[in-house]
Amino acid sequence: MPETTPIASDLSAQLKRRDVLKAIRKVADWQLTRSQAVFTQTWTFAALYTGFMATPLAAEGDKYQKAMEAMGEQFDWQPGPRFANADDIAIGQTYLDLYLKAHDPKMLGPTKQRIDALMSTPDPTDKPLWWWCDALYMAPPVLARLYGATGEPRYLDFMDHEWWITSQELYDPQQHLFYRDASFLDQREPNGQKLFWARGNGWVMAGLARVLQFMPENYPSRAKYVAQFKEMAAAVAALQGKDGLWRPGLLDEGAYPLPENSGSAFFTYAFAWGINQGILDRHTYEPVVQRAWAGLLAHIYGDGRLGCIQPVGGAPGPFTETSSYVYGVGAFLLAGSEVYRLAH
Repeated sequence: MPETTPIASDLSAQLKRRDVLKAIRKVADWQLTRSQAVFTQTWTFAALYTGFMATPLAAEGDKYQKAMEAMGEQFDWQPGPRFANADDIAIGQTYLDLYLKAHDPKMLGPTKQRIDALMSTPDPTDKPLWWWCDALYMAPPVLARLYGATGEPRYLDFMDHEWWITSQELYDPQQHLFYRDASFLDQREPNGQKLFWARGNGWVMAGLARVLQFMPENYPSRAKYVAQFKEMAAAVAALQGKDGLWRPGLLDEGAYPLPENSGSAFFTYAFAWGINQGILDRHTYEPVVQRAWAGLLAHIYGDGRLGCIQPVGGAPGPFTETSSYVYGVGAFLLAGSEVYRLAH
């Protein structure tokens, strides 16, 4: 894509529903046209699918959901091939969201079978089952949806057990941020600060939102999830850049010339969701969402491509302004779905 492709001039960052819908449609249409022929069961596309599923009906959500139904049929509603790997389970979020609408058993069966088998397997002894923070977006929302689909608390209980094992290892109780994995516990940014990856923390905050969405108010440890969500929200909001976005390494803004839009979009989704659910204070956090949404829109090209998305990786790294990847678009569509609800 030529570097001279202009940024879209037909979008408004005002929190008005018609303006939010226009941005959602523009980005979603560009991505669906580009990617439908190459859909896979991998985590990268699984994150995109969650965005398509969240797209409001007012933004032609039916069109994207039909594409997701066709995707499910294409893969026979199967998760990815790696039995215990959270990345290969992530696609189950979309299968189960479709099941919760249609109640077609074929949409539920394979994911339920995989999770049931996983739950009967002992925990690994060398490291947590979900040993990298991204996994908290991939697998826990699947288990939460299985609870929603079946009413069986054992799915939440298994998720709860594994979530806090991962959190104990990777959550920094002073910074209220997650390390990407245990190999980062002693790593530092050029400025000497601890290294916290924006997208990794975006995965976790979005994962918290998507778990709490299905967790009953009276679930015994729900208050712990809400407390972690609020702690992270306060920490992340304080690190927002002047352009409304977040840098790839959260504690060293000066080390990274560009904002990172997959992490930024997941944060935007989580903040807006938290406001809409009454978990986060609107007066405090709506300005954060407003700045972030305006920042994201400033990276949408005229054809609908969302730029400034870091490539696949596990730590902050280099990328260009035009860099675009499907998981970042999924995050943007999730953000748009909640910003739309917030808008007037």
